[in-house]
Amino acid sequence: MSQQPWTIESIRDALGNPALAQRFLGEINRAPAHQLLQVFAKWQGIAQRTLDAVQRGREAAAIEAAGGEIPGEWHDITDRVLQEAARIRARGAA
Repeated sequence: MSQQPWTIESIRDALGNPALAQRFLGEINRAPAHQLLQVFAKWQGIAQRTLDAVQRGREAAAIEAAGGEIPGEWHDITDRVLQEAARIRARGAA
């Protein structure tokens, strides 16, 4: 986010996901007055981390599109995810 101060609206917008934004609005609307700042700060942090992750993703995509190597250490966990999914399906979960 730019240098603008965070607002309920800017947090909602930064979350991106409608379900997550609705969860935020529900929490902020139900928070007792003495907990408003705590709830606001929690969601401000989530919104900032979301924006930061989006920015990192865009930068990585631009580097990859230009034929470059994405910086950082990457771990392929595809096999582990597939094994876990198979285990869950075997238990009868959807």
